[in-house]
Order: sequence, then C-alpha cells, then structure tokens
Amino acid sequence: MSTPNKRRKKNDHQGSSQPVRGLDFFFDRQKEKEKVDVRDAPGIFDGQQRDDRVTVKDEQLTDEQLARKLQAEWDAQDRIGQQDRKDDASPAPAAASVTPEKTERGEPDVVGEAGEGYVEQSPKTADYSAALPKPNAFAASGKKNTLSLQSATADDDDDATSYTIPFDQSPLTYHPEHYLPDLKKHWASQGGATYSILTHCFVLVNSTQSRIKIVDTLVNFIRTVVEGDPESLLPAVWLATNSISPPYIDIELGLGGSAISKALKKVCGLDNAALKTLYHKHGDAGDVAFEAKKRQSLTLRKPKPLTIKGVYESMHKIASAKGHGSQEAKQRIVERLVQDARGAEESRYIHLRIGAVKTTMLIALSRAFLLSRPPNADFTTKPTAELAKLNKHDLAEVYSRGEELVKACFARRPNYNDLVPVLLDIGISDELLVRCGLAMHIPLRPMLGGITRDLGEMLAKLEGREFSCEYKYDGQRAQVHCDENGKVTILSRHLEVMTEKYPDLVALVPKIRGEGVSSFIMEGEVVAIDRESGELKPFQILANRARKDVVIQSLKVNVCLYSFDLMYLNGEELLNRPFRERRSLLRSLFIEIPNHFSWVKSMDATSADGEAVSDFFKQALGIKCEGIMVKVLDNLLNPELLAEMDAEDLMDEVSAPPPPKPAPTAPSSKTKKKAFKSKPKSKAITGPNPTEDPTPEASKPTNTRRKALLATYEPDKRLDSWLKVKKDYNTTADTIDLIPVGAWHGSGRKNAWWSPILLACRNEENGTLEVVTKCISGFTDVFYRANKERYSEDEDCTNTIARPSYVEYAGTPHVWFEPQEVWEMAFADVTLSPTYTAARGLVSEERGLSLRFPRFLRVREDKGIEEASTNEFLAGLYRKQEARAPVAGATMRGKGGDEEDGDEG
Repeated sequence: MSTPNKRRKKNDHQGSSQPVRGLDFFFDRQKEKEKVDVRDAPGIFDGQQRDDRVTVKDEQLTDEQLARKLQAEWDAQDRIGQQDRKDDASPAPAAASVTPEKTERGEPDVVGEAGEGYVEQSPKTADYSAALPKPNAFAASGKKNTLSLQSATADDDDDATSYTIPFDQSPLTYHPEHYLPDLKKHWASQGGATYSILTHCFVLVNSTQSRIKIVDTLVNFIRTVVEGDPESLLPAVWLATNSISPPYIDIELGLGGSAISKALKKVCGLDNAALKTLYHKHGDAGDVAFEAKKRQSLTLRKPKPLTIKGVYESMHKIASAKGHGSQEAKQRIVERLVQDARGAEESRYIHLRIGAVKTTMLIALSRAFLLSRPPNADFTTKPTAELAKLNKHDLAEVYSRGEELVKACFARRPNYNDLVPVLLDIGISDELLVRCGLAMHIPLRPMLGGITRDLGEMLAKLEGREFSCEYKYDGQRAQVHCDENGKVTILSRHLEVMTEKYPDLVALVPKIRGEGVSSFIMEGEVVAIDRESGELKPFQILANRARKDVVIQSLKVNVCLYSFDLMYLNGEELLNRPFRERRSLLRSLFIEIPNHFSWVKSMDATSADGEAVSDFFKQALGIKCEGIMVKVLDNLLNPELLAEMDAEDLMDEVSAPPPPKPAPTAPSSKTKKKAFKSKPKSKAITGPNPTEDPTPEASKPTNTRRKALLATYEPDKRLDSWLKVKKDYNTTADTIDLIPVGAWHGSGRKNAWWSPILLACRNEENGTLEVVTKCISGFTDVFYRANKERYSEDEDCTNTIARPSYVEYAGTPHVWFEPQEVWEMAFADVTLSPTYTAARGLVSEERGLSLRFPRFLRVREDKGIEEASTNEFLAGLYRKQEARAPVAGATMRGKGGDEEDGDEG
C-alpha cells in the first residue's frame, strides 16, 4: 500500500492553470507596498503604538534583521512600561532610550534593570541594529507568544572578567583580590564559580607547551577559586584532571561517542554528513564540539551560564543513571550541557579533555595553598612580596617542601576528595601526612623500578651495595588489604578494585595470616599456575579470567600469589623501614602454601657476584618470567664493599693516567644533562631524594662520588633503588621487521597525528600482508609530525589508499597506508591472538599471533617491503619462545633446594 507522501500521479492528472511564481514575485510585491521611514513613524522612540507595517525606506531587511528589529521594539516597550510603574515608588533614571547623538554615532545608550544582556551581532545586522536598543536576553521569559532570538555564543557582560584574567602570569605578581569583587558579584547570582573561568584556564593551558606556564596558570586559577569560592575547588580539580572520581571507586560515565554526536546534531543543527566530516577532519570529540558550536549562530533560548559545581554534578548524574531509561536520561543531560555551553570553548571542554597531569596538579595545589587561603581559614601563607625577593634557587627550595608533602599525601591516599578538603582546612602543614596517610582498602600508589638496558648497567649502578634479585613474574601486580574484621580488598597497580576477579585469593587470606597479624597491606604478583606441576602460565592465560561475578567453583584458571613486600602491619606504616626488614617481617609472619601463596624467588648478591646474577637471570627467563627485579636491601652502603671498591680505584689511579670524563649513561632529560655538566659539590645533599652519599666527607676519597639509594618504600616514585632487567630490554633480544599498513586518529594531545599504527608481516605463499599488532610506543613528536605529513589525508596524497584487498584484517582503521616502509620493532612476547590473523595455521588453527608490548625502534632504510619479516619468521619466534621453557624449567627445578637461591617459587 502506498504511503501518503509517495502517491503516484494519475494518468488524467491535470496541473494547476495558475502560472508558477517564485519567491522573487512575492518579495517584489512586498517592495511595492507603502514604505514608511522609521524616523517618521510613531513607535518605540516616543512610547506610542506603532503601525503594523514594518518596512524601512530604501532598505531591505532579511528575516533575521526584521526579527531583531521587532524584538528590540518589544523589549523597549516592556522597559518603558516597567519604568512607568516604578516612577511612583522612587526616583529612577529615564526609561531605556537611544539619544539622537548616540544614535548618530551608532552607540546605543541602554538603561535597564540589572542582569540585562547584550546580543552578539553579525556584520549583516550591525548597520541597522546599532541604532536600536539592545534586547534584553531574558525579556521573553515568563511571556507567551514572544519570540526571542539570542546569540548562541554571547557572553554575559557580568562575566566578562572571567575571560580577561591573566592566569598565565607569575604567581608572584598575580593578585586574585584585583578580580574577585567583580567575580564574586557575578558568581553570587549564578550559585557559584562559573564554568567560564575554568574554561579560560583550560584555553591558556592548551595554548602553551611550557610546563612552567602551565603550572603558573593552574596555580593562579586555584588561588582565585580558593579565595573566591572554595566550595568549587574540588569539582574544578576533578574536571581539570579529566575524571570525576578515583580509580578504585567504580564510577563510570558510560557515555559513548554516539551520545555526544546526537547532542551535537540536535543542539547545533548538524546532519550525519556534516558531523562525519568534522570527525574526519579533527578526530578529537572536543575539537568536533568546538567546531560544531562555532557554526551555531542563533538560539531561541539564551544559554544558562554553566557553573563548575553544576558541570561536575551533571557528570555524576550521568554516571549514576542506571536501569531502564538511563540512556535517555544521560542523553538529556548531555544535550543540556552542550546547549548551555556559552561559546565554542566551553563546548570543547565539556568533554573532559584537558587531563592535567597528576604531578602538575599536585604541584599547583601545593604552591597555591602556600600563597592563598580561604576567607575563613587561619593557617599561615607566604607573602608574594617576600618570595619575589628570593633568587631562583631559594624560591625552588621554598616550593619543594610543600610539593613533596602534597605528593607524598596523594601517593598514600590518591583521592582528591580526601586531599583538597584537608588543604582548605590546614594548608601546607606536616599534619597533612597524618590526615592523609595510609588507610585500609584505599590503595597506595605503587613504587616503580628504574629501567636498565642489561645486567652490566645494573651492576654498575649498584656497585658497593648489597641487593636482592627477584623473579619478575609474568602476571598481574596486586595489593592485598586485610583489616581487623577480616575484610579483604585486592587492588591493581592502576588502583582498580580486583576483589571480584580473585575470590580464591580472598578465601586464601585467613589461611596465610600468621598469629599476631590483625591487619596488613601486602604487595605481590598474581600468576596463572598449574597446581599439580607448579608450571607457570603466561599472562595471556590469566587475562582470560572474567573481571566480575567470578565463582570459585567455576574457576578454570588457577593462580598463585607471589608476595614481595609488606607496607602496613597491625595499624603501623612500614614504608620508612628498609627493604631487608620489611621482607623479614613478611616471611616470618605469614604462612606459605605451595602453588597458592609464596614469596617471590630471590637471591641476595653484590656487584661482585656478576656471574651468579647472570645465571639467576637466565633461570628466571627459563620458567617464563619477564626478567628480574633488583632491590637495594639497606639504606647504608656496605663499608667492606666500599673499602674494596675504593682501594681498587686508588690502585687504578696510581697505575694509570686519569680516565677521561665519562659520558652520562642515559641522559633522558635536560635536568640530567645539566646535572652532569655541573661540577660536583663537596657538600652532601640531604632530603627526600638525595643525589650524593651521606657518608662524611673525610671518610671518602676525593675521586669518588657515590649516589645514596634508600631502601625505603617510596610510593609513586621510580627510583634506582629498585631496578628491573627484562628480556625485552636486553640489547640482544629478538626484533622483527614489520610494514605499517594503517592507522587511527590519535586522541587528546595526539589528535593531529596517527596513533596507534597498524603493522603487518608478509605471507610469502599468497602474497598478502597479515596484520600483527598496533603500536603506540617508541615514537617521538618529530616522528609523528613527519609520519602525518607522509601519510596525509589530502586527496592528492598517493601514500594513503582505499581499503586494500591484500591486507588481512577484520577491523577498519581511519586510514590505510600504501605499503612502502619497513619498521624494526621490539617486543616482550609473541602471543596467541583471536584478533590478528598473522601466522594462523602455523601455530594454532584457530588463532593468529600478535606481539605483546610492541615498541618502534627505527625505520629500516636498507630494506624494501619484500624483505620484511614473514609469518613463518613470526611463528619461529613463538616456537623459540616456547621451546626455552621445558629444559630451563627442569634445570631450575633441579636446583630447587639450594639455599643461595632462596625459597622455591
């Protein structure tokens, strides 16, 4: 049955006898009507009713101009009526009017009630509407049958201060009190600090790559909010760090790209084609929203100013919406946010895309509270005038104490909900560590190990020290919390709760807790294991475990917890105890259950035991470990080792000329380069991260300069007191030559580049390219820019092509590359993959092979694509990897009882 809008014409259809007339016919008739000059017609200027004929002599008005003109006249009449009603109550200024003198100059003199807004004008209407009173942005509220055209990007005059504050100047010359009177007046009418001031801060942060400027900008913004509206500080910090809660609290926005797209289409009037074009051009959701909002010129409702608290609460409402109808509720909130965003910049940052680095935010908070405090607080601050007199070095020392204190607090309790209220209460004080110390079921940020290229470099760094070598198992790092009531929480290294994933470990905790242990925080590695043979399984097996609703009875993958540290015991922090003492408490107070719970396999050594350490490293690789972790046992150097080392140094000095000045091992930053170039000072440096040996100067020879490495547990720090030596860091590790065949738009900072990049190997039998992996590691910004220019999206670029038939891949990248380069890649492991097809049938009939932790090394200029690695080569790497385990494992098990190797793992 045909639908009404698609009816067929009958054969006897008779068209209309009237001539077809276009739009010009009707507008020409309108021109021929009686023309009345606005200056001669009675109307808004003398308060009388004007004639319904709305034309202007010798001037054609567009629909927009006509609507603006009518709206201005209606608003002026309303103001005149309101003014007449007020005249009897009290003297008041004259009714809103435009004086002839100002009309001639094009400067409207509007006198109205407080809160009256101005509408942004386009060049087309500026010539006419300049002679009319500006319409009240809220004139239409509460009235029926009144049309109000407003600019979608108009700024409220009362909020003009927010866009002009110089947050990017030095905190020592910035004074919040200069801007707070105007800001507070506006904030009071809106219910808190407006989102516009946070957006202004974001714009300044994104306009520079200078870390100093970024920190200064955040410091000045925080100071302004602290002194003007302290209640908005916590929401502002969350929004600036691109999140709404800490990782261990299960709150997710649950918003996909479709919700944002729908909101942009509905609010900004875009169709699918226009939105798709914007996404292809810009890639990042925030940039797309920015461009879409720029194109929205007018709206029937003036946007209600967003507040910082309001945006944060909206995000929480989105995250907490559950059950039937939740998606519709989320969609409405998103649309309202996009609609109320005043201007393109606010729309850009609604999408939580600035992501201030955690360290930068903590530094900014510490400096801000050193200089400012809330109105009702009584803690002391540093006057900027005094700090301005200090030199750069002394100023850095003043800042550093507060920075280390705030960082230490956040590392122990990584939640701004805990940190920010305490800062508002007591400022920068030693009490911070007491009120933000370790707490049960709240993860502390893990300590990290420094990276070494090989065993030789590791031994050189730890010369003169005793250390422990531990197997670095191929599993998942876990923190286990157990309180006095027996409640157990298991958390990942990324601070996410994994308790539901490991119910078998939760049930194990009461069995491993020895007498006298009431509460503890333990750290270890969860590894998949064969309970009968004790054989370790690769991480891929462990990854197959479900994350939620895991039932012990249905478990197919067994695990063992290999513990290596104890940070909290019976209500007392152990972080400041040396590693040797923490390890002793762990092994003496907890009960080992083979293949369920144990401690990591380890051996103690010194830099003189290079051969034994090398054998231990090979044994670790033999049972499918990633490598070894090396940890300093004590805070102090071993005097005997130091004496031997110094004696050898002295002998070398006598028998040989002075050696040339050594080059830095791995100058990864400008700071390291400067430190190397500067002359070593004779005075020992003390503090949280000293760089010299604290041994008295008299007891040290003049030709040595030993670096102090503490054996304490330092949360959220990567120090050389822990070193990791992994097989993929080894300079002799295998590499593979792959062909880049496609890529996706990057996100955030990388949105202008290609990242990740899709790589493939060759299949010599059928001439196809089989995709192996995606890579995001090992690239520099210079490389990214050059790569984007090489594989441009421009139509005339021949390096990007349509989907090729010879590439085997089920997914669809944003762009396909013309195969022409060979890249050398490093990796940790070759793994079975259900996604990638490379070498399928050579190792497994159902799965292909992929690379774990791929890392770009270099472009092989000496190789063409016909010389890239084949799928057979990839399969050979996998077989080689698997073949190492049985023999080495048997050898290792044969040494199981050897005391030097420690307890059997």
